[in-house]
Amino acid sequence: MSTSPASPVRDQRFLRELLGVMAYGELSAFERLSSDARYSPTLRDRAVLGSLAVTEFQHYELVCAKLAELGVDAEEAMLPFQPSVDHFHERTRPSDWYESLMKAYVIDTVSADFYRLISGYVDAGTAALIEQVQSAEGATAVLGERLKAALADDPRLASRLALWARRLLGEALSQAQRVSVDHALLGGLAGVDEAGAGELVRSLTAELAAAHSRRMSQLGLAG
Repeated sequence: MSTSPASPVRDQRFLRELLGVMAYGELSAFERLSSDARYSPTLRDRAVLGSLAVTEFQHYELVCAKLAELGVDAEEAMLPFQPSVDHFHERTRPSDWYESLMKAYVIDTVSADFYRLISGYVDAGTAALIEQVQSAEGATAVLGERLKAALADDPRLASRLALWARRLLGEALSQAQRVSVDHALLGGLAGVDEAGAGELVRSLTAELAAAHSRRMSQLGLAG
């Protein structure tokens, strides 16, 4: 099934939920990166992650501003998604700095891919916000280069981080499917009924997995 939209959705409930889960994702990313920065092996690494954390919080503020524009309280929009997002992070707690780095890389890039695919179904203003918030090229480049350097310094990391990345992808895709089903998120898209939403989830999952595999290959890891 093609992921091309029939027409952009303007349903406020859908937008509230989409922006709510996005806002909590950005807030969680800020918290995660801030925490992980404390365990950086060098001050340079700490500064890099600290800078990325600041960017995530700025993105959180942008999404909250959009919710306010819609007349929606940001906390109320985020609360329904807090348990599932927190549970995801509990299940994917890194054991060391390198796993933290890989988690940031995988989750940020998969999330960006997901929201960009969804952005084709929303109005132009919301799509522009998604592109601004999920424009992860800079962060992806920084994290990717740091991972490449770590792998070059210790080739034994490769097999461990490849397995960890596969687990992260599986958990992230399962999380996306659960959120979509539990909140009927994709059912709010224009021209998508219940059966179509299920097919769309499968199509999105395949696209996300393929993009992840390409990124792992660029790192020299098996996707």
